[in-house]
Amino acid sequence: MAFPGDGEHAAADAVVLEITDTSSSPYARTPSAPVSISDLARLDPLPLIESSSYFRALLGGSFSESGRDYVQVGCNLEAAVQVLRYLFQPSDSFTITHDNFLALLEGALFLAVESLLLECERWFSTMASQTSAMPVPLDFIIEVWHFAQEHGVTFVQDICLEYLAQNFVGTCCPKEENNFLSLSSEKQLCEAILYWVSENMKTSEQPNPNSVDGHLFLLSKVKVCLLPLGFATGTKRHWFDIGNKIVCTILDLLKDSMSTLLDAISDGSLERYCIRITEYSENIMLSGCPQITTAFLYISVLPTDLDVSFKRRIVTSYTKVDHQSSTLYDELEEAVETLSFRNVHMVDLSKCPNVHFGAAVDWLKLAFPQLRIFRASHCLSFQFDDLLYLLLRCPWINEIDITIDTSTITPKHSIVSSSSDILRKVKPNPRYRIQYAPCDRQLNISRLTLEGRSDIDDVDLLEISVLKNSLCYINIRNCSLLTDDGLDSAALSHLMDIINITKILCLRETSLTDGALCRFFGSSLECLDVSETVISMVSLAPVIQRNYKLNCLKTAGCRGLVFECDKVEHIGGNKYGDFLQVVGSTNCLEEVEMGWGFCPIQIEDVVPSFSNVRKMTVGLGTALAENVLCALPVICPFLESLILRFQVISDRVVRNLLESAMNLEVLCLHYCLGSLTSLSIQTKAPALRILRLQRVTPWMTNDDLTILTENCNLVELSLSGCKLLDSNSQDIISSGWPNLAILHLEECGQVTIEGVSSILNCKGLEDVLLRHTGRGIGRSIIDDAIRELPLLRKLALDLCDACEDGYDSPNEVEGKMIRSVRMSRCKTLRGSCLGVPREGSSKPVHKDTVVLEWSSRRITTTIVQERL
Repeated sequence: MAFPGDGEHAAADAVVLEITDTSSSPYARTPSAPVSISDLARLDPLPLIESSSYFRALLGGSFSESGRDYVQVGCNLEAAVQVLRYLFQPSDSFTITHDNFLALLEGALFLAVESLLLECERWFSTMASQTSAMPVPLDFIIEVWHFAQEHGVTFVQDICLEYLAQNFVGTCCPKEENNFLSLSSEKQLCEAILYWVSENMKTSEQPNPNSVDGHLFLLSKVKVCLLPLGFATGTKRHWFDIGNKIVCTILDLLKDSMSTLLDAISDGSLERYCIRITEYSENIMLSGCPQITTAFLYISVLPTDLDVSFKRRIVTSYTKVDHQSSTLYDELEEAVETLSFRNVHMVDLSKCPNVHFGAAVDWLKLAFPQLRIFRASHCLSFQFDDLLYLLLRCPWINEIDITIDTSTITPKHSIVSSSSDILRKVKPNPRYRIQYAPCDRQLNISRLTLEGRSDIDDVDLLEISVLKNSLCYINIRNCSLLTDDGLDSAALSHLMDIINITKILCLRETSLTDGALCRFFGSSLECLDVSETVISMVSLAPVIQRNYKLNCLKTAGCRGLVFECDKVEHIGGNKYGDFLQVVGSTNCLEEVEMGWGFCPIQIEDVVPSFSNVRKMTVGLGTALAENVLCALPVICPFLESLILRFQVISDRVVRNLLESAMNLEVLCLHYCLGSLTSLSIQTKAPALRILRLQRVTPWMTNDDLTILTENCNLVELSLSGCKLLDSNSQDIISSGWPNLAILHLEECGQVTIEGVSSILNCKGLEDVLLRHTGRGIGRSIIDDAIRELPLLRKLALDLCDACEDGYDSPNEVEGKMIRSVRMSRCKTLRGSCLGVPREGSSKPVHKDTVVLEWSSRRITTTIVQERL
């Protein structure tokens, strides 16, 4: 495209603009009418320069291209052409339509045409508000929404949310159920229906009960037996009756799923229990569904016209996998035309303790030939043999995550005694034994997470060493049976020499020294964690400056950073010792943990470098002034998580955080000083999900707790030192936050003086800690908690709270998720390790802890000479 100048200098002023199509954008659409570039070429380029900041800078600014007579631009050609039409054609002949909207929006963003962006916003808003006359196609809404999420176009995202909320039935739930409705999990559909009903009730001044019931009838489309238990308990907060029915359905299914499925086959209702998988499905999310057995997986990928007797065999055999499963699978593979879903790339079976993973691997091979990601975290029943079998049967998988909770016992703890017993096992099915080593196959695993797998040893790791050619990431944190001499300084120095291309480097609590870190010359780091090491600015500062892509920096507990070092070089007259100057040079931090070396901090120091921070932890060695803490919502507008330890806080600070940090989901105040009152929590915080208050709210009463339940919807609550709470606090917590996953109560008055019945009503609990909360806990508490809380993984108790002579050891835990039970006792105790103190004994001081830990192979009982 040539832009001629005026008068006699026309030829000399001509500029040729070449637009090269460099995009394979899926949002490009065929233009509604052809555009003649030659016609546009004869027009005055002034509108192009005046309307587009991009071309104004390119052709009339200080860039080198501004002086050239030939300029080349690479972008989405369709988007550029649509923008040119908008700029040069008469306004009355140009209209925005469904066909050209995305191209115009993309072009306006890339070429910075502000007026066109406003036109796009006006058109999209008007279109979405005129739904009664012409419903907007769902595929268009989804396509636009995806584009807006990828490019950060907030006005489009907001309008899409509002449109779907107001028009959910007409858009997403036609009168006849759509068999091609593609969902990652049944939770998505239930969540959307409840949200839509809630929004409709808000817009009606006096909602018609019949209308509400009619809307809630849509829940009949939801397969409630496939909902995650934690989500189901959460619905009780606003929809108690509905949520309670769903929870009861799931708990009943847990008791006897086989009978339920066999009855469903008899009455022709098996479809209600089939996972919703269609040819368009990409992800299958079953995380948090303890009621799911292997039978649910298989019935979901079989043709509906399959013989009834064959269906019964599948349900019977795959509910409790036995020797018949092998023969049955061979029949499935040879005689039955099972369904194959090639678009499914990710399957998540995390927190599904009743799935037999050997048989589940066969299911993956049978139904998902393009599977790339498999997750089974917090599943103790997933053994190392299952991993090998997975590599053998599905060598095309890229990413595997079989994380479990890390052990509470570390090498630094003083162990009094330890013993272990092998768990009773069902006789292994020969089918799931490895016939030959996986090294015979071409493997593509690039990411493997084994965190917490204390049942994996050196021999096991050697068996998967063949992955070294494809593996880019491996997490073996807390795999305690692995032996390694690599936590000493010599080994770390050698390691630093050979990992210069790494992006994530976690050296937390290692013997890392300046000498070792100075040998790291990489420049690709995105995350660096050197917390609790002895390094100083001598080694850390050059690493930070060299890695300009660094977005996560964790240096808590590094006391060496606080000392001035003469060896540190100067930059612009300032020493490296000024840590924030160095951090500010990266200017892209999203996550930061600060300790020694950050003090003192002024607002002007953190504004430029912390503007993108989403997660912040401030610990001992750093002091944030009140004006800095109050300004955090402005300094860090995207702040999602804030953890403060040993800081000086006030009502003003806390209220301002809750009111102004609109994205704040996590607030943790540990041992902070100051004068907090109940006024600090009397403000709405709808985004808050995790609240930890340790030794900062001794004045908290049941009334304060009630206010908290009204102001925020928590999934994790941790309180310590709240000595005014009593047994009624349990009811307030369980009814106000029925969706709690983590509950920690320590030194909290008499909360458990009458037992723990209300706490056990929070069926989604995964982690419970009760210490010094009242002597009313019965001796069967461990079995009761494991039975009543299907997702429970961690339980911590104190023998001071036992109302009888200690606690009974748990019985059979097969099919459960329990990972660890901790029981602390005090120095005043006498007799057996599970005894309790006598009345009138002195103030308890913890002596030791009895720890029970389960792995996939054994249960270990350890006595540690300190409190855990």
